[in-house]
Amino acid sequence: MKDLTQGSVTRIILEMAGPIAAGMIFQTLYLLVDLYFVAAIGDAALAGVGAAGTVMFVVMSLTQVLGVGAVALISQAVGRKDRGDANLIFNQSIVLAAVCAAATLLAGYTIATSYVASITADEAARSEGLIFLRYFMPGLALQFGLISMGSALRGTGIVKPTMVIQGATVLLNTVLAPILIAGWLTDKPLGVAGAGLASTISVAAGVVMLTFYFIKLEHYVVFDRSLWRPRFTVWKRMLDVGLPAGGEFGLMFIYMGVVYFVIADFGAASQAGFSIGGRVMQSLFLPAMAIAFAAGPIAGQNVGAGRHDRVRETLSKAMLLNGGVMVCVTLFFQWRPDLLVAAFTSEAEVVEVGSQFLRIISWNFLAQGIVFTCSGIFQGLGNTRPALLSSFSRMLLFAPIALLLAKQPGFTLEQVWYWSVATVILQAVFSYVLLQRQFRLRLVAPGEPKPVSAATAAMAVPAPVED
Repeated sequence: MKDLTQGSVTRIILEMAGPIAAGMIFQTLYLLVDLYFVAAIGDAALAGVGAAGTVMFVVMSLTQVLGVGAVALISQAVGRKDRGDANLIFNQSIVLAAVCAAATLLAGYTIATSYVASITADEAARSEGLIFLRYFMPGLALQFGLISMGSALRGTGIVKPTMVIQGATVLLNTVLAPILIAGWLTDKPLGVAGAGLASTISVAAGVVMLTFYFIKLEHYVVFDRSLWRPRFTVWKRMLDVGLPAGGEFGLMFIYMGVVYFVIADFGAASQAGFSIGGRVMQSLFLPAMAIAFAAGPIAGQNVGAGRHDRVRETLSKAMLLNGGVMVCVTLFFQWRPDLLVAAFTSEAEVVEVGSQFLRIISWNFLAQGIVFTCSGIFQGLGNTRPALLSSFSRMLLFAPIALLLAKQPGFTLEQVWYWSVATVILQAVFSYVLLQRQFRLRLVAPGEPKPVSAATAAMAVPAPVED
């Protein structure tokens, strides 16, 4: 366990963000490695895998329910020096992870065909996407255990073991991908099925390694079978924090689905360009996301310890660091986004679509950094509902207008990208306003009255007594 209530906030953020970013990069490399070898098969395979890969947003939203709930509650328990509560939350998160994994497999294999058919551009892409998803689904289910254990460590301030294990699994995936996808050494290429299988095997190996770490090396939060009986009150505590955060990722899934729907008529090349552009964008977001992920447990431990000044300092330092990262990424995408897109395909039309997407969408990166940072602090406060409200408000703006634009004569892809930029900027403003309100409500010293609205104060003033 690492005490995050003492020392330089900036130094702690950077110390935690580095391994977190590395771990997230390793995790993203699963799809990028697969995407690289799948691109050689053709546009249909690329579009199908990209579309089917959006299911990952659904699973990510569900894993975030567990992950965010565990990080928030465990970090606050560590701040209070309550090891018993931290252990209870960890073990209950493992039980809940097993339930969610089983539900994911059942739902995934039940609705995979209808889902892929609804968002792919043609029959060939539909077939390839479905094959990929069938082999990738077990790996998605195993993500719950991986996220639960990694989040418990992050809540205690420990991030390096998760990063090392994720790095090892990516190396395994990198070795398996060409063997299974392209048939290197075996002369038996499995195509997109090999992409899904390589990722599933790699995730399974990661679960085994992280379990071994907890059994042999972790001492603050540990596996305890006596705590495995379902405690629904604890589940409620985790879900109260985790469900809104999971809803944020669910809205990202809806966003991706809306975009795929409105650009479907532009053909497989456009969907492939968006798929590559989206993956590249997510990869370069990782340092900013890592800073936000580090800010969460730092804020959580300091909330538990009553160090409210450090919670506010965590916001300001994380926002400053995130701003620097996002400005650098924006400048690069304004310069040569095609350099990254062309690394995955030589198709001129695909490169053009992906590059155009990145050049336009990069204008919202600074605002996106503010959104990430606010979400991380909301998690530390133990109240993620405002973050969900912010994301939902953005979706209410984006989806109807995007669908309306798609029906207009002369509709172009650029219109969707520019509207997406505008809605993220509005979301950033709304997120910051909501966070400042939470600070006023929650960061109150013991015995100090909580602030009330002007309307509430007026109602509390007694009426004048007439003589």
